[in-house]
Amino acid sequence: MKKEIYNHALNPDKNTLEQFKSCYGEKYVVKAALMPDAHLGYVAPIGSVLVSDGKVVPSWVGYDIGCGMTAVRLKGVKLSEIKNKEKKIYAAVKNAVPMGLGEISKVGELSDDGKKAFDVLVGKYESAECDKGILQFLKSGRAERDLGSLGHGNHFLELGTNNGKDAKELISSDARISKRHKKRDSNVWIVVHSGSRGVGWKAAEKYMQKSSGAFERGKYEKTFPLDVSSQEGKEYVNLLDFALGFALENRLEIIRKSVKAISKVLGRDLKWELWVNKNHNHAIKERGLWVHRKGATPANKGERGVIPANMRDGSFLVEGKGSKEFLSSSSHGAGRIMSRGAARKNIDIVDFENSMKGIVGSVGKETLDEAPQAYKDIHEVMKAQEKSVKSLELLKPVMNWKGVRRRRGKSEKQCTPTP
Repeated sequence: MKKEIYNHALNPDKNTLEQFKSCYGEKYVVKAALMPDAHLGYVAPIGSVLVSDGKVVPSWVGYDIGCGMTAVRLKGVKLSEIKNKEKKIYAAVKNAVPMGLGEISKVGELSDDGKKAFDVLVGKYESAECDKGILQFLKSGRAERDLGSLGHGNHFLELGTNNGKDAKELISSDARISKRHKKRDSNVWIVVHSGSRGVGWKAAEKYMQKSSGAFERGKYEKTFPLDVSSQEGKEYVNLLDFALGFALENRLEIIRKSVKAISKVLGRDLKWELWVNKNHNHAIKERGLWVHRKGATPANKGERGVIPANMRDGSFLVEGKGSKEFLSSSSHGAGRIMSRGAARKNIDIVDFENSMKGIVGSVGKETLDEAPQAYKDIHEVMKAQEKSVKSLELLKPVMNWKGVRRRRGKSEKQCTPTP
C-alpha cells in the first residue's frame, strides 16, 4: 500500500526534510505530513504529523507531552481598565504564576478544582497498567506542584485583545491593527502556551529508555517504537493519557491564578469563558490509527484551535476544516527560522526592544531567543494553510509573560508601552 505523504512546509532546510523522511520511512507509518511551520526537531520535526499502525513512538511525542494552547475570554472587562493598571497587573500575574526553568507552585497552593482534577487523573492512571515508580512520584505531592506553572522556552502567558473583526480583515497591516486598538475598548483574552512540565519529562524519558533498551542519553534518543499491545506499550499509552490530561489541567490552573491576580488588582471578581483548551504534542488514537502530532494542532472539521505567532504579533483563533492533505492538522505556531543559539548571536537587542514597543513584557538578553525576528512570518504561515483552517480572530498582545532559564530574583528588563 502506498503511503500518504504531504509536505506543506515553508522553505524547509535539508536536515528537516531528511529527518521527516527518516520518520515516515518506518514500515509502520502509513501517513505523514509537514505543517507550514515545520523545522528540525528532536528525533521528529517540529510541525510534523506521523500516523502509525499499531505502534507508538515515545521520542516522536518527545519530552513536552501535552504542550498546547488554551484561550479564555474575560467577561465584562474593558481594555481601558487593563491599560490603566497594566504595570500592577503585569507584576501581580508574574508573582502569582511560577515562570521559568524549575519553577513550580508552592505546597498547598493548588486550587480545589485543580486538586480534584489531579486526583481523578491519578486514580484513572492507577486503575490500568502503570509503572510503579511513576505512580509513587505522582502520589508523592511533588507532581501536583507542577500544576499552574508556565515553564520556559517558547511557553508563554499572554493577555490580548481583538476588535471583533474577522482575522482576514486584520492581517494585511499591523499598523492598521494598532490604530484600531487605540481607538476602542475590545474584548480581553488570556492565552496560555504550556504543557505537562516535569511530569511529561519523566514519562518521556522513562519510556524512551524502555522502548530502546538503553539507559545512556543519546542511545535512546532515536526512533524506537512500542507495540501498543505489549505491556510496555499499554503502560506508555496509559501514562500518555495521564500526561495529556495533566497538561490540560496545568493550563487551566494557570488561568485560575491569572484571573485571581487580575481580579485583585481591579477590585472585583472576574468571570471567564473557556474558548478552547487542547494539546498539540501528543499521540492519540483516531480511526484505529495512532496519530503523532509533534507541534501540530488538531484541525478536524469545526474544531477550534489557537495558533500563536510570537511575542509581538499575537495569536489566531481558528476553526479546522478537516483537510485530508493536512491530515486534519495545522501548524502550532509560526515556526522558528533561527535556532535559539543563532537568535542569541544574530538578533540585536535594540531591534528586539524596538519591536516590542507598546507591549508590556519580558524583553532582554534572557528572552532574546524568543524575539519576533527568530520566527517565520505568521501571515505567510496562515496563508499556506488556508485549506486546513479558517482564521476567525486575531488576538493582539497587550502583555506577554515568559519564563526564562534563570532562577527568580535576578534582574529582568521590562518593556513598557510608548505614550
